[in-house]
Amino acid sequence: MRWQTKVKQNRLKTARFIIILLGLAIPLFLTVESKGEEGASMRLSSPAFEHNGPIPAKFTCQGEGVNPALIIEGIPSETKSLALIMDDPDAPSGDFVHWVVYDIPVTARIEENSIPGKQGANSSGRTNYASPCPPTGTHRYFFKIYALDKMLSLEKGLSKPDLEKAISPRILDKAELIGLYKKK
Repeated sequence: MRWQTKVKQNRLKTARFIIILLGLAIPLFLTVESKGEEGASMRLSSPAFEHNGPIPAKFTCQGEGVNPALIIEGIPSETKSLALIMDDPDAPSGDFVHWVVYDIPVTARIEENSIPGKQGANSSGRTNYASPCPPTGTHRYFFKIYALDKMLSLEKGLSKPDLEKAISPRILDKAELIGLYKKK
């Protein structure tokens, strides 16, 4: 009799353990399914420079100061709009925001020298692309693209923190490209 009771108790413990494992595993599967088509994550690249490579002077304050073209791959099929943030965490005063763009129609390419959507405020207080222009040394420039589940339809001129707050519950996927620049 006692051994039968112990077997039942062990089976109950095993069943509870399996239920707990399933409870932990199901959210992981749901997360994978939300990552674009066939589980692939978005990717961001540029024909102008490689990831972690030097940004050509053309796209900086020592050139034409225009934005580089960006290629977006693996956009989830349910995406309704894109948002883009470019910033420099190496700036002397902390994070310097160079470009904020949102309500970008779904596209696989953002063209060079373009305004693909509504522009937000950069750290200079302007609503444009502020080209890389580090005062000293080599700085890293982060281009971050976000696939969103709706068009935001917000006014122009949002700051980076305001945009991040607005997109936080709407992000389907995201990708990042880092470029480097040092003045000559």
